[in-house]
Amino acid sequence: MAGQEELFPLPAAPEPNAPLATRLRPKRFEDLVGQRRVVEVLRQLTQSGHLPSVVLWGPPGSGKTTLAGLLATETSARMVAMSAVTAGVADLRKVVAEAKVHRRAGIRTVLFIDEIHRFNKAQQDAILPHVEDGTVTLIGATTENPSFEVIAPLLSRSRVFRLEQLERDELEQVVRRGLAELASPPRGEVAQSAGGDRARIEDDALGALLEGSRGDARVALNGLEAAAALAGEEAISVDHIERALQQSHLLYDRAGDQHYDIVSALIKSVRGSDPDAAVYWMARMLEAGEDPLFVARRLVILAAEDVGLADPQALSVAMAAQQAAHFVGMPEAVLPLTEAALYLALAPKSNSALTSYGAARELIQETGNEPVPMHLRNAPTGLMKSMGYGKGYKYAHDHEGGVAPEQVHLPEKLKGRKVYRPNPRDKNQAK
Repeated sequence: MAGQEELFPLPAAPEPNAPLATRLRPKRFEDLVGQRRVVEVLRQLTQSGHLPSVVLWGPPGSGKTTLAGLLATETSARMVAMSAVTAGVADLRKVVAEAKVHRRAGIRTVLFIDEIHRFNKAQQDAILPHVEDGTVTLIGATTENPSFEVIAPLLSRSRVFRLEQLERDELEQVVRRGLAELASPPRGEVAQSAGGDRARIEDDALGALLEGSRGDARVALNGLEAAAALAGEEAISVDHIERALQQSHLLYDRAGDQHYDIVSALIKSVRGSDPDAAVYWMARMLEAGEDPLFVARRLVILAAEDVGLADPQALSVAMAAQQAAHFVGMPEAVLPLTEAALYLALAPKSNSALTSYGAARELIQETGNEPVPMHLRNAPTGLMKSMGYGKGYKYAHDHEGGVAPEQVHLPEKLKGRKVYRPNPRDKNQAK
């Protein structure tokens, strides 16, 4: 059936020719590297004999599929896995029908849905009643924020666990297990004297593998296996690693959770006057394929929101960067964008534009549509003049300092109310 694969608790001995990542998949909680906080809670749940539906949210290669298998194994459940990319409502109905049969025999069914965020609302609605009545225990895996991608009723019936990208030392543990596996002779074969020369890695190559894997255990093991094949009997070198990985795997999705996290980091780094972090986060976005004009728009907003009147020239710099990036395109667009990011990060900061507009909005919500004072109204016709439109208006340029004394510009009922929220760093403040 399309999109469905029935998996009983993980096999004790994977096929000898299975990918390295599969051969090293942990078979006990104790063997899992990383995610200690989450693992401890999940272990307690399985020991209690009650496994609720679970959503595992985390980056690629953080152990979501492995944890799903361990949860099924530890609770002696039948596990059915499907990918949300290929499965449909018909596949779900068949799984539910089979689960009902097994339930009558006293066998629990764990339904593992990989990339559950790819299921549309109708597909998620289809599984909801069967999660509610306990026909299946759902384990969903997603790289996207489930708050946005999983329907509220299904989310409320599940426990969400956030997995983190593996730390460098944790990833190194995984890689060294992989080296030991590659160095051992195939099952059923007698170790040869030369076996100790297999799957050796140079220190700088190990560093390159850990860096290039970006915390993804699957990428690290796949890269190690490919590099070992390229190296043959030689020690694995940086060149072997680079050829195996082909390119770095930047964690960034232009429509997903990583996108919003990194954009937030860029904004807060500029606001916090940290030029190093500002350029770093902007480079993370651009190197991962972000539209440079999206970055330029964020810089324009920052110039007005966070630099503002403390340095009014900042908005001109940001707009010039936007125009330059549009004109030259990538990769040269990184230069005007970097110049603008540095300028904004180093500039003095004022958010008076943001706070003043907010004050005006609150005043409008409080008082409604107050009429325009008669002396401020335009009077293009004789009839309007006869009705008092424009009467008593004082032309500012006719007065000393360019300010008409005692002229009120707010509605009559709002006379004396303040909207402008000055910042001590604002330039050209009204006296």
